[in-house]
Amino acid sequence: MATPHNEAQVGEIAKTVLMPGDPLRAQFIAETFLENPKLVNNVRGIQGYTGTWKGKPVSVMASGMGMPSIGIYSYELYKEYGVENIIRIGSAGSYVKNLHVYDVVLANGAYSESSYARTQCGYEKDITYPSIALNDKIVGVAEQLGIPLQQGLIHSSDVFYRESDDYLEDIHAKGCVAVEMESFALFANARTCGKNAACLLTISDSFVEDAVTTPEERQKNFKEMMKIALDAAILD
Repeated sequence: MATPHNEAQVGEIAKTVLMPGDPLRAQFIAETFLENPKLVNNVRGIQGYTGTWKGKPVSVMASGMGMPSIGIYSYELYKEYGVENIIRIGSAGSYVKNLHVYDVVLANGAYSESSYARTQCGYEKDITYPSIALNDKIVGVAEQLGIPLQQGLIHSSDVFYRESDDYLEDIHAKGCVAVEMESFALFANARTCGKNAACLLTISDSFVEDAVTTPEERQKNFKEMMKIALDAAILD
């Protein structure tokens, strides 16, 4: 049965979904890494693929940008398609000097000013959390692959362009190491649905260094993060 936002049939999406924001990144991951990838969703250009990685089924589906968008897609995957695990694989801006472009970060929490969780399920706190078990798998895979992995609290923002940087004082006080726009909602949905979620990020730009990546680089060159997520997706 399809949803208003997903034309895949039940059974066409694996139990674990890797979720980049960009549909072109989803296509790149599927066509580069998955064996026999099949396009199972393209409603509104939000591409979703299912194939196998090392012989086990894995899906890759875009989330779009922002919490309302990932909130819709992740909720439907959990509730309508029986998905158990979603690993967001995205880009982030660094808030701290020890996180540089192309470094990989695993979120151990997502702070936000957003009302998403309160509106969606009555959750009143300003930090949502990933699955400890799924995070542990990701840490173990990164160690096996020899890929450096940093962990920290990330900031999920509703706003990309701000007229003032006054908010940064509060962000630093919270201890946030990087900013993106989706994980607070993803973690809230996982909590509501009794499922698992994690967030792996690659630093694409910085608030403390003069460094930035291009859209093409973000689409194709975040391969270390992708490899970690793929191997974690097939662990029992």
